[in-house]
Amino acid sequence: MNLPNKLSMLRIILIPFTLLFMLPISIFGWGPDGWNEFVSNHGMLIAAVLFIIASLTDMFDGKIARKYDLITNLGKFLDSLADKMLVIAVLIAFVQIGRISAWLLMIIILREFMVTGIRMLAAEKGNVMAAKMIGKIKTVTQMIAIIYLMFEPTILKIAGEDGVYPLPVCPITVIGDILFFICVIMTVISGLDYLLKNLDYLKNSD
Repeated sequence: MNLPNKLSMLRIILIPFTLLFMLPISIFGWGPDGWNEFVSNHGMLIAAVLFIIASLTDMFDGKIARKYDLITNLGKFLDSLADKMLVIAVLIAFVQIGRISAWLLMIIILREFMVTGIRMLAAEKGNVMAAKMIGKIKTVTQMIAIIYLMFEPTILKIAGEDGVYPLPVCPITVIGDILFFICVIMTVISGLDYLLKNLDYLKNSD
């Protein structure tokens, strides 16, 4: 396995550690009080650092693969898979703690299912699709929105709020809402672009 693929694998490995600091532990109603208090007070900040590290691996694996001609079908698959797993896992955690709407998350997940389905049809014909530019823009807007939402409780505390979920409605949280809405819009636009440009795979799949 070459270096870019190892970076993609690292991104996947970081997912459970990121979630560990985002969500309190609850097993049939029981949870370690000390740990859960730490997560409530400081966990999101640590999760943000881990998420940023994971996001940087996404940037570096592509650059390294292109610079040293290490682009492989496995690399294209792992890169896309790692991105989807990271973003969806973190957004599900935000739904769990009540920060974002499950309806908006479903739009993102349905888009990913559609794109994955088209890629499966393309793979049957021997074509492995790499990410398009509009898809990369969508990913960037998602990363920006998620990173802001992760730092949001800390920003609120600095501003004099308690930063405890559910968060108060104020300019700080409104900015988070706007950033997340932009990433949802870009998700829809990139999904439609992907669908329209690959209709031939759907027409010829019967």
